[in-house]
Amino acid sequence: MKEIVIQKGRLAGTISVPSSKSDTHRALILAGLSNGKSKIISPLVCRDTEATEACLGAIGVKIRKGKSFWEVEGGKFFSPRQNLFCWESGTTLRLMTAVCSLIKGRCILTGRPSLMRRPIAPLLRALRDLGVRARKRKNLVIVEDNFLGGKTKIRGDISSQFISALLLVSPLARKEVEIELTSPLESSSYVLMTINSQRAFGVNVNFSRDLKRFRIKRQSYRPGEYRVEADWSSASFFLAGGAIAGRVRVKNLNQRSFQPDRKIIDFLKQMGAKIAVKEKEVIVEKSALRAIQADVRDCPDLFPVVCVLSAVAKGTSKISGTERLKYKESNRLEEMEKNLKKMGIRTKKTRSRFFIEGGRPKGAIIDSNDHRIVMAFAILGLITRTKTVVKNPDCVSKSFPTFFEELRKLL
Repeated sequence: MKEIVIQKGRLAGTISVPSSKSDTHRALILAGLSNGKSKIISPLVCRDTEATEACLGAIGVKIRKGKSFWEVEGGKFFSPRQNLFCWESGTTLRLMTAVCSLIKGRCILTGRPSLMRRPIAPLLRALRDLGVRARKRKNLVIVEDNFLGGKTKIRGDISSQFISALLLVSPLARKEVEIELTSPLESSSYVLMTINSQRAFGVNVNFSRDLKRFRIKRQSYRPGEYRVEADWSSASFFLAGGAIAGRVRVKNLNQRSFQPDRKIIDFLKQMGAKIAVKEKEVIVEKSALRAIQADVRDCPDLFPVVCVLSAVAKGTSKISGTERLKYKESNRLEEMEKNLKKMGIRTKKTRSRFFIEGGRPKGAIIDSNDHRIVMAFAILGLITRTKTVVKNPDCVSKSFPTFFEELRKLL
């Protein structure tokens, strides 16, 4: 499908969002690292998780797919016969790079050019500190076994996935691993999610209160049953839709989740949205929103949604913590700025802040290959004065393949 036309409309109804992409990646890998059979209930099937699944399969993990579960038999790896292709999934590339350090022999990982431009050097340096032969050559990441363990230092302000990758494999090193961060950890909730998932598979990680130091003793993962949570990031688009274009009820959300995008509840409350938060669901109604000062440092995937809300809020919103947005599937700061201006919304950016003056957005042609940008502007298109045309709608298959089907159900 080349494009979708979004007309002005009102959302009304109830929706169950798909399972968490981040949680699915971690569950798959942890099951693969466990010696035996695990059952993953309600995994998210999307392009990114299928990339992780294919990479695990190529190194010897057996995965059988049921209707609403995956049975994963792990613990026995072999060197892959061909390069591991990670498509456009940064999570797959970074986590699987660490996993490959446990395999006897050489692994070569690659992906789409846009993926291979994203940062990975700090992770490779840390792996080398721990005994692994790891390097990048053009569009290839080359990893050879010898994960000894020991001590390493790594930056925490580029991608939390580097730390998650190290944590996932460290229990299987030949000796204890100590990780020290040389800069503050951003997106810390993703690291806590990783540690919580490890605990579900029988491994404990010791860490300092400020999340700057981690110590992982040699341990083994235990296979078991793991239920993947509903995805707060996917939910955020429809919660925003309710706040600006109707009334939406989102079911099956874990209020105690480690997912950082649960922060959308706080942002909506700060903007004055009519919101009811219950144990497993959230209801949001169309509201007169006010400008916000929002820090997305720990929840960068909420940036497009916060921009959409700010575009119709009264006053000028200030969004901080935007430095790492250039490392996403696109340079999200530039993409949002460009497309908001197309809709007649005034913006201003500095090195670490983005200002949005709320107004009355007009329809526009949105041409982006970033799944979160596309979903955000599809929601904003519901209240524009003229129609909005969204190009490349199929890119949502990266995280939320049924997004437009679910949107149509609510109209």
